[in-house]
Amino acid sequence: MSLEEKVETLLKGEGLEVTELHFAPEEKKPVTRKNACFAVCAVIFNSKNEVLMIQEAKAVCLASWYLPAGRMEDGESIEEALKREVQEEAGIDCQPITLLQIQEKGPSWIRFAFLAEKTGGSLKTPEEANADSLQAQWYDRESLPKNIRKRDIFTLIDAGIRYRQSPWFCELQPVDFPCDIVCQRLLLAFTSSDANPENADEEHMWLLLSKDSQLPVAASVEAQTLAFTAKKLVKYCMPSIYEQLSVNTCGILGVQHNGRAPGQTDGVCLNTLVLLEYNEEEEEISLSSPPKLEDAGFRWHEVTNQSLRTEILQKIQEGSVLPVQSI
Repeated sequence: MSLEEKVETLLKGEGLEVTELHFAPEEKKPVTRKNACFAVCAVIFNSKNEVLMIQEAKAVCLASWYLPAGRMEDGESIEEALKREVQEEAGIDCQPITLLQIQEKGPSWIRFAFLAEKTGGSLKTPEEANADSLQAQWYDRESLPKNIRKRDIFTLIDAGIRYRQSPWFCELQPVDFPCDIVCQRLLLAFTSSDANPENADEEHMWLLLSKDSQLPVAASVEAQTLAFTAKKLVKYCMPSIYEQLSVNTCGILGVQHNGRAPGQTDGVCLNTLVLLEYNEEEEEISLSSPPKLEDAGFRWHEVTNQSLRTEILQKIQEGSVLPVQSI
C-alpha cells in the first residue's frame, strides 16, 4: 500500500496494522492495558428526543443519575463492552451509531463515548434493581434529574443532540486491529502560512514520516494528556525551534482495538490528526518550508496530490474529526 493510500485509509476512519513503534519517551514507560482503564459510555435517545439515564446502585454515588457507562472487561471489544453495559444498567439492547467523543485523563484512563440506538428490550424498573443499577428512565435534556453523578455527561448529551441534527464527522466505529500498548499514529501536517481549501493547488503541505516512510506511531505515557504525545515527538525532532512552534491536536481519525488476547492485543491505537504551525511570523523564519528536523529517524514528505491535500485541510479547518475531551 502506498503512502497516499495509507493516508486515505486513515481519513476514511479505517485502520492500519501497528508493526513498529517509532517514538517512546525514555523517561516514562508506555501505557498498557495492565495499567490503564478503558471505559465506555452510551448516549441513546428515543423517538421523543429524550435521553436514556440510569440510577446508580454503587454506594459512593447511590441513587444519583448518569448515562449508561462502565469499565471494559478483559477479552472484550469496545463495542461488546458498550452493549453489555447498556444491557446490564438499562435493561435494553443497543447498537452503536458512531463514536461521539473520547474522554481522557491521560492515556491511563480513556472512555469511548458512543451515540447509540435502542434495538430491543425494555427499561429496567425499580423492581429489577441490582448491583448494576436501580432503574433506567428517559429524560428530556431540559428536565434532567438534579442529582447527576457527574456533570461531564452534559457535553456528551449536547454532542449527541448536535450530531443527530447535523453530523460534523462521518459515522465512526472502532476497527479490529491488535496493539499491545496505548499509542497514537500521527498524521502530522505542516502547511505553508496561508494554506486553505480554496487555493490548495497553490499551497504546500508536508507530512512527518519515519525514516522508513511510515506515518509515525508514538507511545502514550502516564500522567500526560493524549495531546502531549504529539508535542513530545515534535520537541524531540525539532528541539532548537520547538518554542516557536504550535502543535495542535485536531482530533481522532480512527480507533483501533482488539481485546481478545489480554496483555497482548488489548491496547489501543488512536489515529490522530495534528497540525503543526509557527507561533508567529518572524522575518528569519521561512514559512514556505517545514521546520528543520534534527533527528535522522524522521523526515518530511511533501503532499503533491492536490485532492489529498485538500481533504486533509478540510478536516483540519472544518474540525470534521472525533473530538477528545480532557476531564
